[in-house]
Amino acid sequence: MKGIVALVAAVAAIAVLPGFVESYGLSFLVQTLIFVCLAYSWNLIGGYAGYAHFGQVAFFGLGAYVGALCIQAGVSWLVAPLIAAAFTAFVALVLGMIMLRLSGVFFGIGMFGIARVCESLAMGLDGITAGGTGLYVEVADLHMLYYVVAGLAVLIVALTWRLDSSRLGLQLLTIREDETAAAALGVRSTQLKVGTFVLSALMPGAVGSLYISYLGYIDPFTAFAMMTELTTIAMVLLGGLGTVFGPLVGVVTLSVINELLWARFPEIYLSLVGVIILVTILYMPRGIVAYAQRKNWPLVPVARAHLRHFAQRIQEARK
Repeated sequence: MKGIVALVAAVAAIAVLPGFVESYGLSFLVQTLIFVCLAYSWNLIGGYAGYAHFGQVAFFGLGAYVGALCIQAGVSWLVAPLIAAAFTAFVALVLGMIMLRLSGVFFGIGMFGIARVCESLAMGLDGITAGGTGLYVEVADLHMLYYVVAGLAVLIVALTWRLDSSRLGLQLLTIREDETAAAALGVRSTQLKVGTFVLSALMPGAVGSLYISYLGYIDPFTAFAMMTELTTIAMVLLGGLGTVFGPLVGVVTLSVINELLWARFPEIYLSLVGVIILVTILYMPRGIVAYAQRKNWPLVPVARAHLRHFAQRIQEARK
């Protein structure tokens, strides 16, 4: 019940916020919501399935380029994200059947390599991508763009909420804890991993396309920036890996800290942000949301409590 109230309040706040901020504030909100979409998408495969990786920016970059090419071909910027999402989902399906045979650090490094290959291709295929010169499109209306990105953010949060309390979510947690045991219990781990991987690639492709409409320009270094990947992962870890509201808390917290420190200490703000993240993870290794749930903070929903108790009983029985 607390989670539903929080979600409704968040949707209401999103709807009225543009009326209280100027263009700079609205631009900040658009960027924050883009990171909400990226963080929740990464959390699906990295937090729930346990396949943490450094390659999600590949889908974001591919979505940006597909969106840019579609817009230049005369497709509406509102339709381009659908095409970009379909393309990145297809790429993820092909990659998932290959890369998900790996696990742990090998999967993470392999996906990092894929992202770097995509960046090299974007630079080398200058006949299509214009190489380092980049592609230019008309900038979309900021208010309309805000509501589109906000709708996608609400969608991915609601999807995560539903997944978290479902049988599918429990199966993903089982894969994360012990994939061999999950297979022995009848969990179709391969299909489930590939499906989750494809699902986690849809939103980066869509928001990548919207990002080009927001920025008006894309080049290989912007599309496949490693900083985008690292920031997304840091946000998920800060808020709480494998939780419903962890990515949201992490995105909002880190975005606000970034903005405040950048305005006051532009030369060293990245170092200060790094120190803050390090200290937070040391004292709250499972993230802010998990810490708040353990301390029974008010208005903090206890998500997946029944599944956690069930998993704990299984772990105790195995001992």
